Amino acid sequence: MDRVLWELSSSLVLFDIDGTLTRGAGPHHRAALENAVLQVTGIAATTDGIPVHGMLDRVILTLMLRAAGISDAEAQRVLPAAMDAAQDLYQTGVPDLRDKLCPGLPAILEELTQRGVVLALVTGNLTRIGWHKLLRAGIGHYFRFGAFGEMAPTRGDLAKMAVERARREGLIGSDARITLIGDAASDIQAARDAGVQSIAVRTGIAPIEELVAAGPDLLLEDLTRLDLAIV
Repeated sequence: MDRVLWELSSSLVLFDIDGTLTRGAGPHHRAALENAVLQVTGIAATTDGIPVHGMLDRVILTLMLRAAGISDAEAQRVLPAAMDAAQDLYQTGVPDLRDKLCPGLPAILEELTQRGVVLALVTGNLTRIGWHKLLRAGIGHYFRFGAFGEMAPTRGDLAKMAVERARREGLIGSDARITLIGDAASDIQAARDAGVQSIAVRTGIAPIEELVAAGPDLLLEDLTRLDLAIV
């Protein structure tokens, strides 16, 4: 995957994927998780009944294993293999997702890039699932790096990891403005945990009441309403 070379920037914007960059991307992600459990354990499992919105893939897989009757100890033992299998399975059969981009994309990513803003990902997707999804959506090249669902136990930890990486690699200065954009209450909480600005968009499935209750710094109908001066 091509990567853009960034100069030291005064801004970092962290994006969630599902419901924020893409929506209605099809059944392939869930199918990869379900088929991975079957492949690794020989036991059928499903995401049915699991509130997957805003959840990390590693947590979803853990809950699937538990619901399938697998002990917590055994679930932790097979989880790495299940995560690897899910990422392998997702690499085939995913259609072109460019028509699944949320409103305002890819224009907003292009404009931020032209302004020298560093773009990165904070997502519950497993690494190769997230990158492949964005590859099929035609926008992966805008993002410098990502913090993905297998890398930390919580979304807040992922946000902190992303900020620390941007600083460690010299992509942003110590006084950089940092924003996390997402469509779920968990994204808002992650921004709060990391001490960064939170922008919530209503392009996912979360009820507006849930987003308001989570207390984002800014709540937008979609990214077409984003004022670039604040990020």
